[in-house]
Amino acid sequence: MLVSAKQQAMILPLKRPGEDPVAEAASGLQSAALQALRNNVQAQATQGSTQVQESLTGQAMQQVNAATAISDNVDEAFAKTRVQLQAAASSASEETSSALTEFKDYMSKTPEERLRDSILEEMGITEEEYEAMPPEKQLAVGQEIAQRMQDKAAMAQVEKARDTRTDGKNPATDMFLASL
Repeated sequence: MLVSAKQQAMILPLKRPGEDPVAEAASGLQSAALQALRNNVQAQATQGSTQVQESLTGQAMQQVNAATAISDNVDEAFAKTRVQLQAAASSASEETSSALTEFKDYMSKTPEERLRDSILEEMGITEEEYEAMPPEKQLAVGQEIAQRMQDKAAMAQVEKARDTRTDGKNPATDMFLASL
């Protein structure tokens, strides 16, 4: 049996509408089937679109819930930090007020009192311990303080004289400028 490689073209005879009732019925069925197919495709597309929209809405809600949780955590962390800072600030203000009081006490002293206090501190004696000493010991400490004050004054004068010599300026010029 031989098979031909040529394809036979099938030509359907064209008929005018109204000539063949079978063709018209087939055409009507075909257009109804096409319309049903279109409706089905549109329904599936609408259903698919609705499902995609619901899926996206669900994802968006999850993201909003996650963002809300993160925001709540951040707010909680800031609140805790604020409380800690306020607690630290109140203790710092107490320390500041005591430091301020100490500074004011120090500044209200004369330079001699400040020098005396620094010498007592160098000797390792507090003002309270000095006051608690017997009079003889207070006298000895007082003499030691007087001696150290004189030594410091002498050192300051030597230092001043040395600075004046190393400046290379004429002291008369300095006195003239100071008088202006």
